[in-house]
Amino acid sequence: MAMESFSTLECFIRSAEVGSFAEAARRLSLTPAAVGKNVAQLEARLGVRLFQRSTRKLTLTEAGQRFLAEVSDSFRTIQYAMANLASAEGQPAGLLRVSMGTVFGRLYVVPLLGEFLQRYPAITPDWHFDNRQVDLIGQGFDAAIGGGFDLPPGVVARRLTPAHRVLVAAPGYLAQHPPITAPEDLPGHAGILIRSPQTGRVRAWPLTSRWKEQRPLQLRQAMTMSDSDAACAVAEQGLGVALVSLPFAVPYLRAGRLQRVLADWYVDDGNISIYYAEHKLLPGKTRAFIDFVVERFAEQGLLQQFDALQAL
Repeated sequence: MAMESFSTLECFIRSAEVGSFAEAARRLSLTPAAVGKNVAQLEARLGVRLFQRSTRKLTLTEAGQRFLAEVSDSFRTIQYAMANLASAEGQPAGLLRVSMGTVFGRLYVVPLLGEFLQRYPAITPDWHFDNRQVDLIGQGFDAAIGGGFDLPPGVVARRLTPAHRVLVAAPGYLAQHPPITAPEDLPGHAGILIRSPQTGRVRAWPLTSRWKEQRPLQLRQAMTMSDSDAACAVAEQGLGVALVSLPFAVPYLRAGRLQRVLADWYVDDGNISIYYAEHKLLPGKTRAFIDFVVERFAEQGLLQQFDALQAL
């Protein structure tokens, strides 16, 4: 395949993924005119229209959809093969684009960076901190770390730790308010609840016990936060009982600034996982990052620390 054919194909695939020549151009560091010209050349060579063009957006024609389905996997295989071959003397190399939650990334992933770069000096981290789910393939990320994500087609997840939410409060708050010994005691307390950054809603979570019983979580909504770390900081001021992701609560619990409430009960929110595009030939940089993070999380015992039934 001539290199110019490769770049026209890349322009077509990116434009199809994002529905815009301008956005494809931004991701490929080209001008929109160059992307449009490349796609037009490809259409002329194939003798079919691949896109319906309107002022608002690009949509694939039926022939365009068929062509995309046939070429995108092969194109990615070639791209990965080239990236792996271009690695520095067989070492994983290149720009590593990873998306992760802001506080989770700062607390648990950023501290691993020095050791990672010592092991893989030819990799250039390009890390994005965002609490929302990203479009891994469409936005060109190599990997993402987070919990509770839907798995779109072509994306796989490797579990890192459980995603448990727990109830916490400041020692001062607990000393001044009626004791909480069962879920039925919760309605009398001020609740600091989490609003989902994805949907904007406060979810109605069921509580699960160590004995696998379930109860509705009936906590009066005194206030809502869109972030577990902020909810911990508010609870630390003695303003109520907060339902928070355990990884965020760990530093506060360790320091004694917060205490678990109903330690035998938690909310099961699935897993915190590392997500990446499903492919037989993963780029060396992506494979190295995934294996490194899984290995370091296991060595640090984070799986146990983030399990509500084993943690503090």
